[in-house]
Order: sequence, then C-alpha cells, then structure tokens
Amino acid sequence: MGLYHKHILPKLIDFACRQKPNMKQREKVVPLATGRVLEIGIGSGLNLPFYNNQNVKQLTALDPYEALWQENNIAIDDLGFDFQFIKASSENIPEDNNTFDSAVITYTLCSIDDVKKALHEIKRVLKPNGMLIFCEHGKAPDKSVERVQQLITPIWKRLGGGCNLQKDIPKIITNNGFKINDLKTMYIPGWKPISYNFWGTARPN
Repeated sequence: MGLYHKHILPKLIDFACRQKPNMKQREKVVPLATGRVLEIGIGSGLNLPFYNNQNVKQLTALDPYEALWQENNIAIDDLGFDFQFIKASSENIPEDNNTFDSAVITYTLCSIDDVKKALHEIKRVLKPNGMLIFCEHGKAPDKSVERVQQLITPIWKRLGGGCNLQKDIPKIITNNGFKINDLKTMYIPGWKPISYNFWGTARPN
C-alpha cells in the first residue's frame, strides 16, 4: 500500500464523508437500527453518534481499512451499547448466519467491487426478518449529470479508494436478495455528480 492510500486517502475520505449534507443524511437513517446491528464500512465512525442506544443492544462494525477507523474520535465506552470493530471486508463477513437484526450501510456500496457478494453476505448474516438500512450516492437521473459521472468516474475511482459514481443503488439492492420497503432520492447540497442520494430500508426476500 503506497503513501497516498495509507496516509492521505483515509483523511480525504473522512473529510468528504463528514460534510454537513452527508451527516444530515446519516441522521435520517441510522436511528432506525435496532437490536444486534452490523455496520458495513464504518470508516472513522461518523454514524456512531446517531444510533439510538435505547434500541441498539450491540453493534459490530466492519471495515477493511483500519487506518480509516483510527481517524475516529469517539468515546466507545459512552455509546451505551456493546461495540466491536472487526477488520474485514463486506465480501467475507466473519459472522454466523442469522445473527443480526439490522445492517447499516452508508456511502460504502460505491467503493465495493463485488457488490453482489457483499449483499449476499449481508443477507446471510441478517435474520430472516432483519432490515437493511442504507444511504448511498450513485447514478444521477439527469442525462447531463450522468455524462459527467461517466467522464470522471475512472479517475475518481483511482483517487477515491474505488468510489464509483455511476452505481444504480436500488437496482443493485433489489437484484441481490432484498426487497426495498422505503426509498427516497434527491440531490443533496453539493456538486451534482457526487450528490445524488438514495436512502431507505429493505428486507431479505
């Protein structure tokens, strides 16, 4: 791993993900989590303040990039629920079948290469009546914006840790073992090619 990916990229990702519009989006979805919770791609822990500790019993957080997790400034003992961090990828979740009541994934699907395998792994570890809670950016509905996404995605992926701006998030979720119960979309404040958001909940089917 080069200097950029080891030392610079984690700080850039953390800076981008903690911008106010993104944090507002997290605030909309993270409190929906209940019971035993799995968070995919915790990064530096930006979702942690939004969990409702009256409803969450335990949180297991995965991320393959420990350097990004080390950017956190969260007092784990003050969360109000049990917490563990595991260095692991979403394509190979080291947990048993039917373990979790909720799975939370925010601004992470964009950078997962094998989203099919990742979502099937999430489905495997969720209980049959479990809930996938998501907030992601992706493919814009406006052709002019989509053309810009197509143009810049190759270099964006190289500089942004694999972030793909063109993923059709609802299609990816529904094609890989889930039925979306609730879906909202909008451009959040910011540059349009990186600002079209999808958020909501889905159940295993």
